[in-house]
Amino acid sequence: MRDTRRSRLQLLPLFGLLAALLLSLGVTFAPLAAAAAQAAEPVRVMPLGDSITGSPGCWRAVLWNRLQSSGYTDIDFVGTLGPQGCGQPHDGDNEGHGGELVTNVADQNLLPARLAATLPDIVVMHFGTNDVWSSIAPDRILAAYTKLVEQMRASNPDMRILVAQIIPMNPGSCTGCAQRVVDFNARIPEWARTTSTNRSPVTVVDQWTGFDTATDTYDGVHPSASGDEKIAARWYPALAALLDADPGDPGDPGDPGDPGDPPACTASFRAVSSWHGGYQGEVTVTNDSASSVSGWTTTVVPADGARLTQVWNGTLGTAADGTATVTNASWNGTLAPGASANFGFVASTPATAGAPSATVTCTARAASS
Repeated sequence: MRDTRRSRLQLLPLFGLLAALLLSLGVTFAPLAAAAAQAAEPVRVMPLGDSITGSPGCWRAVLWNRLQSSGYTDIDFVGTLGPQGCGQPHDGDNEGHGGELVTNVADQNLLPARLAATLPDIVVMHFGTNDVWSSIAPDRILAAYTKLVEQMRASNPDMRILVAQIIPMNPGSCTGCAQRVVDFNARIPEWARTTSTNRSPVTVVDQWTGFDTATDTYDGVHPSASGDEKIAARWYPALAALLDADPGDPGDPGDPGDPGDPPACTASFRAVSSWHGGYQGEVTVTNDSASSVSGWTTTVVPADGARLTQVWNGTLGTAADGTATVTNASWNGTLAPGASANFGFVASTPATAGAPSATVTCTARAASS
């Protein structure tokens, strides 16, 4: 059903242009008007997970209102569950089932019916806390992730998926949970890399770094008000990037796009060298669109509490939680289709940090015509 037509985000500019042209000529065409109305439906976003997402999951309220205030008003949070109250108006529909294990959802095939009832375009998934608590092996949890992604793509081949490295967990009744979360989160980026496709990308969002169970939860597991703010702040740039992006042509998933398509770029991270207390990293930015871009901005979320302290070949900005943005320098912002630019950085790390890693995303600016 969904694979025989373009996604809503893709159709909206096309139908809007056709409708404007026909109206300017005094032409009315009822079937096209009906199709345009359908295409103008808001982008449907499913928050998927367990009690951290749905009971009450007030980070969704914070995220919703931040999106609205930033101009992202043509969106619809969807799910078979309704809001549980968070003290502020928001679209509370969600798929966060308290106590649920992602392995059970996969084993019992619970997701397809929920997808059929809500038809999301984007899934925002923070799932696996109960599995980690239950000492389920990362391999099995990731196998469940893979099955859910397959079911999402069966519902919508152009599904875009944000997957969290889950928030820390340190309840008094589970002494091993804190380390098990670290071990599980370390596996997610490679799983996402092998699962992501051009047509249906999987993006990792680091919800672990900078989240303190002592101050950001009320029980070592579930987020408090400050935790909700941090979770929403991490989801926001990744979700906004998807809302801004052209999802591409479903009939040709490898096509980088037409010259008139919005600019797009990708970013990749590699560790150059490391030492006790820090490391040197490099990020490569590539223009994935079919026309030149005049500039780019990357978001760098280093793992394990690391912070960028120095950048070259770019301009650094750092938020309080350690998330860094790097904007192109004057000489490396313009990129032809397929061209790349690099910037380097030095990051400081706590003594307990593991191997250097970072989640990087990119947005591009169109070249002026």
